[in-house]
Amino acid sequence: MHAITIPEPGGPEALVWDEVPDPVPGEGEVLLEVAASAVNRADLLQRQGFYDPPPGASPYPGLECSGRIAAVGPGVGGWVVGDEVCALLSGGGYAEQVVVPAGQLLPVPEGVGLTEAAALPEVTCTVWSNVFMVAHLHPGETLLVHGGSSGIGTMAIQLAKAVGAKVAVTAGTKEKLERCAELGADILINYRDQDFVAEIKEATGGAGADVILDNMGAKYLDRNVKALAVNGRLAIIGMQGGVKGELNIGALLAKRAAISATSLRARPLSEKAAIVAAVREHVWPLLSGGHVRPVVDRELPMREAAEGHRLLEESGHVGKVLLVTG
Repeated sequence: MHAITIPEPGGPEALVWDEVPDPVPGEGEVLLEVAASAVNRADLLQRQGFYDPPPGASPYPGLECSGRIAAVGPGVGGWVVGDEVCALLSGGGYAEQVVVPAGQLLPVPEGVGLTEAAALPEVTCTVWSNVFMVAHLHPGETLLVHGGSSGIGTMAIQLAKAVGAKVAVTAGTKEKLERCAELGADILINYRDQDFVAEIKEATGGAGADVILDNMGAKYLDRNVKALAVNGRLAIIGMQGGVKGELNIGALLAKRAAISATSLRARPLSEKAAIVAAVREHVWPLLSGGHVRPVVDRELPMREAAEGHRLLEESGHVGKVLLVTG
């Protein structure tokens, strides 16, 4: 088969479409013929040499994909050759074939195409696990999403609205904020010329956000705490703004607030399977009912993965950038 390899870390040009050995499913695994994968910021970090795959994972980038089951390994039940699925991966999505633990498979939702289903696993699992399983967003509460026009952001807006929450977003252009509004965002904040702390306070009558989904990390830490409501929950899922920040414990105590920080890739298989099962139970009916949809910016041939990485680095996209094998 062919896959995107990284012979040496570097810029987008470091991604090489090359012939590699075919993967073989083991106990509890299935082999997928990949239809599409999606570009995530973790892939950019891996390409640069900053985010190695977990031990035993595929060395190729790609944390999600869609495709058809080509073979079923020993001990797998409930799936058969030919099933159309999408999958959460520890790596290997940028390839013509990939091996996946059966617990990380999801059926392609009704009304969603096989290719666009590749836009779903990482964002649905990230949003549901952080916003709902950890931060426990409730109907009537306010969620602040940083990077509202990203793949994560576009899904977070829709899921929060589907459960009856109010949604605030930050983004860097008027056009991106308009796209967020189309998805249901109530409070639109341009982080380039507006202070999100002041804006969220004004929009909530001084209360602040009950839950904040943050992809920036250190750069926003202090302001995120200021933007939280009493009993607020800050869920950190990225470090685009750095890894070391100063935390005012007094402010956190005064608000009786909580901070969590999670990643999906290195979690044990059992934890990933539990998240995937929760997503299938709670999110898949919303997708099949048309209440939530994947947001795809564009599709590129997988051999042009370098262009997909450039698009994410330039932050000119809205939603997901897909890499298609066909």
